[in-house]
Amino acid sequence: MTTSSAGAARVAVDRASIEHRLITMRKSVVQLDSLGPLDGARLENDPGTGLAVERVLALLHDLAVAINGQVSSEVWGEVPPPTSAASFGAAERAGMIDAELATALAPADGPHNVLVQLYLDTEPDEVAGVVAAARDGYREYVRQVADWIAAHRGRA
Repeated sequence: MTTSSAGAARVAVDRASIEHRLITMRKSVVQLDSLGPLDGARLENDPGTGLAVERVLALLHDLAVAINGQVSSEVWGEVPPPTSAASFGAAERAGMIDAELATALAPADGPHNVLVQLYLDTEPDEVAGVVAAARDGYREYVRQVADWIAAHRGRA
């Protein structure tokens, strides 16, 4: 465990739990990288690839929301945010991620995996852009959260 300051109080953060989730997130980003180009023709000819992409994005989203909720609860003593978008705002308030990343990971149109699901049916050529944005965003999320944990390591 490590501690973080929430106002004047010191609060323990279950660092190991977060680090395990970050390991899975790193592996998931690498899986997205390994898929190569995701053009519309490929996705139409190989629907399994689209399904795999959607599931990996859903996993990344769920893990980030779980981390955000955990930190929100442990650092601020708050009930975890009611929506995934709100959880990224809570992560920003905790100093875990910056505002630009919080906005990028909570698109106004919905989570990246939902966008992929919709585009697979209607506009498969749009999937590559959504996946690239999500992959870059979650790669940066992992980096920023790992830096935040490192900065709080050893605080008593």
